[in-house]
Amino acid sequence: MGPIQSAFAARWPEAETVNLLDDGLSIDRAREDELSEALIERFVAFGTYGYRMGADGILVTCSAFGPAIDRLAASLPIPVLKPNEAMFRAAIAQGQRIGMLATFGPAVGTMTDEFDEFVAGSNRPAALKTVLVDRAIALLKGGDAETHNRLVAERAPELADQDAIMLAHFSTSRAAEAVRAVVKVPVLTAPDAAVDAMRELVMARSKVGA
Repeated sequence: MGPIQSAFAARWPEAETVNLLDDGLSIDRAREDELSEALIERFVAFGTYGYRMGADGILVTCSAFGPAIDRLAASLPIPVLKPNEAMFRAAIAQGQRIGMLATFGPAVGTMTDEFDEFVAGSNRPAALKTVLVDRAIALLKGGDAETHNRLVAERAPELADQDAIMLAHFSTSRAAEAVRAVVKVPVLTAPDAAVDAMRELVMARSKVGA
């Protein structure tokens, strides 16, 4: 939650943010190769709770629930954003070869599908090369952000020949400076772009309702 709170504070401080966290969702998602119907229903119920709290928009910060986010978005009358749409747009603007540093294995498949769908809809050819950094997310959850950042940065040179490198998850964005120190290509993170996109959508909706 830290990276997205920082992004809101820097880019949209007027927004009132409320964090909804269900640790069980990510724990159970890690046990599934494919996102199950039961887990999709749990996710949609969780997001619907946020809407019933009075939210004007919902920004999902975990990238392992793509199909569930699609269903939630279809069921609610407010903006529901996937974590990485804005980052994808910025990445393919840099070129056709896109690298991605990930730390949560179950998210890689859904993120790859989302990236491919985004590229197909943009009419700009691009290919994704992913490096999964073992152990990093477990260390971060244990409070060792410094080692998390170091492990992510150590794998970054494997993607130095790409046109841009995306840090796959909101949690990974804290390693951005460490990664930028070891590669020369653009290093992109999701939180800032996501906050900008949510602000635009919420403001546009408020004008229509005015």
